[in-house]
Amino acid sequence: MLDVVLYEPEIPPNTGNIIRLCANTGFRLHLIEPMGFELDDKRLRRAGLDYSEFASLQVHASLELCIEQLSPRKIWSMTTKTDRVYTDADFQPGDMILLGPETRGLPADVIASTDAITLPMGLNSRSLNLSNACAIVVYEAWRQLGFEGAK
Repeated sequence: MLDVVLYEPEIPPNTGNIIRLCANTGFRLHLIEPMGFELDDKRLRRAGLDYSEFASLQVHASLELCIEQLSPRKIWSMTTKTDRVYTDADFQPGDMILLGPETRGLPADVIASTDAITLPMGLNSRSLNLSNACAIVVYEAWRQLGFEGAK
């Protein structure tokens, strides 16, 4: 399966929603510190409901340590700073989907060292909610993998 990595997430309900997403798709979730909340935050629990027990979740002190541990086949970074649409990505087992913090996105040097993809949006739009963007890309990746593990 694939790994979803949230780089320095800031908003507990988004992370809670992504915990639930990963639990339902079989994707593994990784959180990069520092985070804007504690993992026992009630808003995180409310959004993740009782799915956290079914999700594979790891916290890493840095993106570098996470990459070193996972050795991903390819790193797909989500950004508004590319023209490559997420449907043009060829997702494979062992890939990483990397999303940045809600208020500032991924650093330019991180984007430059990955395969950047974006979601099409209207001309006057800035960005989508983090958990919504993550869900769109996770389901496209899972579709490409034949919905492995689905009932």
